Amino acid sequence: MLANLDSLGYQHMTAIQEQALPELLAGKDLIAKAKTGSGKTAVFGIGTLLKLNIRNFATQSLVLCPTRELATQVANELRKLARFTENVKILTLCGGQSIGPQIGSLEHGAHIVVGTPGRIKDHLRKKTLRLEQVHTVVLDEADRMLDMGFADDIRDIISHAPSKRQTLLFSATYPKSIAKLSADILVNPVTVEVESTHSQNQIEQYFFEINKENKLNNLTDIMSNYQPEFAVIFCNMKQTCNDVQQHLKAMGYSARAIHGDLEQRERDQVLMQFANRSCSFLIATDVAARGLDIDELPCVINYDITRDAEVHTHRIGRTGRAGKQGIALNLYQPSEAYKVAAIEAYLKTEFTVSPLPHPKEDFVPSKPPMTTLSIAGGKKDKVRPGDILGALTGDAGIDGSQVGKINVLDYVAYVAVDSSVARSAVERLNKGKIKGRKFNTRRL
Repeated sequence: MLANLDSLGYQHMTAIQEQALPELLAGKDLIAKAKTGSGKTAVFGIGTLLKLNIRNFATQSLVLCPTRELATQVANELRKLARFTENVKILTLCGGQSIGPQIGSLEHGAHIVVGTPGRIKDHLRKKTLRLEQVHTVVLDEADRMLDMGFADDIRDIISHAPSKRQTLLFSATYPKSIAKLSADILVNPVTVEVESTHSQNQIEQYFFEINKENKLNNLTDIMSNYQPEFAVIFCNMKQTCNDVQQHLKAMGYSARAIHGDLEQRERDQVLMQFANRSCSFLIATDVAARGLDIDELPCVINYDITRDAEVHTHRIGRTGRAGKQGIALNLYQPSEAYKVAAIEAYLKTEFTVSPLPHPKEDFVPSKPPMTTLSIAGGKKDKVRPGDILGALTGDAGIDGSQVGKINVLDYVAYVAVDSSVARSAVERLNKGKIKGRKFNTRRL
């Protein structure tokens, strides 16, 4: 194996390899927080290959990936790593491809199966794939799989594997949903984290003294200068949320307001669009923003500063997470200077008032990178995230990397797609079928 690694150009271990391999080789369950390009495939590849019984053609290792493209990439990397020995059979099982040839390949056996949750579940249901002899389960880009709605599928798949196994979870981020899944499927895991470029959370705060009459224009002047890609904008009143939304939309921004007057369905759709990156600015009251958990939020804007320093800290704490740099833009009137003083006392610091920037005349707000589609079918129609992903990447011909979060509710499903392919995705989904049935699809 060492000679093969050398021939593949593995001269020095990456940080994730150095930290994770000893734990993995000791047989421990592992949570590894690492991004694509960190060398993580070699970590689970080496660990898995060293444990294989080549003479036994039963499936001994299962690798779950969010998309067909990633599964293909991982399988190819594993085949390169396996060159040091003969007859290691690695099979890719993904949707968007005919299931017949896959069944034929499984009949001949495969030591390692790499696939997407939807297609793996199809084979388990048909009993064409058996996991009784699996000793290693790998979840690659687990956070992305959960974003795409595969949590229940993952739990179901893993229930077919022996309880005595090694489970390895790789994730770029670590939201609450990953923590919950880890608690369900891992046993006494070791956590390995590769530090990001920022060693600690960092939030830069800017305070702007404004006049009430010019407040809306001051807001867009500030936004045109700091140019956050997306942000939560906090207001103290429901009507203010609506006023800010109307002003931002008139100025060309992608903005949605959320507050207590919205029906639950509308509220869910707004939160979904913001989480999907198909809406750039979420304008919210504190109550409406409860439970909002968005990874890597670059900016928080306090259009209305709060009198409660603890609430202020909670608001801005939504940015600057996981070592990322975040900014908080705070607007206040002269009569609200006491609120700034309370925040300074609470945080034991002093802030310098920033000069109000002039508007950038040539600035044009950027459009959201994603578009959310609404599909008129859900769990009650037996629609699963994998069915939607398969319809998009199969018949619709969209690359898996252009598909974002998938949320399947009881009677409706939402999927985010790259804005550049949104029009064709709607057309093809309306012309085609999901799970053999036609469902109306529209853009939100």
